[in-house]
Amino acid sequence: MSLAGKVLFITGASRGIGKAIAIRAAQDGASVAIAAKTADPNPKLPGTIFSAAKEIEAAGGKALPIQCDIRDETMVQEAMTKTAEAFGKIDIVVNNASAISLTPTEKTDVKRYDLMHSINGRGTWLVSKLALPYLKKSDNAHILNLCPPLSMEEKWFAPFPAYTIAKYNMSLCVLGMAGEFRKHGIAVNGLWPLTLIETAALKIAAESMGERKSRNTEIMADAAHAILTKNSREFSGNFCLDELLLRKHGVTDFERYNNTPGTKPEDLTLDFFLDSKQLEELYALRKQQNSGL
Repeated sequence: MSLAGKVLFITGASRGIGKAIAIRAAQDGASVAIAAKTADPNPKLPGTIFSAAKEIEAAGGKALPIQCDIRDETMVQEAMTKTAEAFGKIDIVVNNASAISLTPTEKTDVKRYDLMHSINGRGTWLVSKLALPYLKKSDNAHILNLCPPLSMEEKWFAPFPAYTIAKYNMSLCVLGMAGEFRKHGIAVNGLWPLTLIETAALKIAAESMGERKSRNTEIMADAAHAILTKNSREFSGNFCLDELLLRKHGVTDFERYNNTPGTKPEDLTLDFFLDSKQLEELYALRKQQNSGL
């Protein structure tokens, strides 16, 4: 249950969930390539590849900050080469980079549509493709996409079709690549939060949502760690929900993940794209664990 000695390539790891996953891996002694665009400070979105690298190293890992736009094939290829040269290999890819616009069709301009699709779907596919030669050499290779389960309910598509389709393209990569790469022993899984996760990007995207009760990024980092330490030949093709996964691993105290201390689980603001069957399973498990059975 350790990522010691592993090399992770994480997109969009200069802040938010990607950085949290990197820091959790660093606590085990892992090496992390931070492949993200932000090299200079942005007042609206705190964090750069260099500030993230310092935090990763402070947590006990090694860090390689790489300015990389995952829409650019050459930049991604060069980032992979730099990572392998610095750390000798690549064991794990975390496709975290994503663009969001919670807008209906008439209010979504074509430029924003293209941005979401070029980063979310195409970027995830491209990074996974170019990492494949390295992952084939690992004894426990993983690709983890931060993407939702493929819940085909109209309510998830109607409010913002462009974003939903772009995000589900990342999920389709899980479904396809898990089967395609199984023969190589490479696991491909998805991870999604039950609740909204408080990040700088969310604050901008969800300005119109009003008051919300969210969790911090640590719950996604712990859930990712649980996935990435599994045997890649035995656990693949899964769409994991953070709290459900952690409860199955014996975690019962979720207070430390609350942004607002004392918030009850039922009062948290739920994320989009949740699968009804997973919710039923989670609520039943909560009830069972709370009753001490």
